[in-house]
Amino acid sequence: MASTSTYLNFPRNTEEAFNFYKTVFGGDFFGKPMRFSEVPPMEGMPPISEEDKNLIMHIELPIVGGHMLMGTDAPESFGFQVTFGNNVHINLQPDTRDETKKLFDALQEGGKVSMPLQDMFWGDYYGSCTDKFGVNWMFNCGEKK
Repeated sequence: MASTSTYLNFPRNTEEAFNFYKTVFGGDFFGKPMRFSEVPPMEGMPPISEEDKNLIMHIELPIVGGHMLMGTDAPESFGFQVTFGNNVHINLQPDTRDETKKLFDALQEGGKVSMPLQDMFWGDYYGSCTDKFGVNWMFNCGEKK
């Protein structure tokens, strides 16, 4: 069965971010989070530093509607440069206005509201925010008042 997921890179705080998302969406991680310490030595690659071994290599959390949120730490020691911007949003379309407000309120805490939840001209309940980890979220609920 085909699916779509969203993959997020963080600068060493993936575990903190995903534990936060777990409190927002509930449920459990899909499988066990994989850490860099589990990566076998690879020819031509330097060994993983002690500082990086406990970082998250891969983690998955089912969120709304079967969508899978995935992530990794992207340490600079591996040549990564994480730059947060406005080019990626995760769009959630909850079934109810109550669920929309609950998720919006939880994700905007400690972050920034771009557009408060409100009834829009296209007939849906819509809002957007950036969470405390720099991830952009859009909410669009078709349930009428």
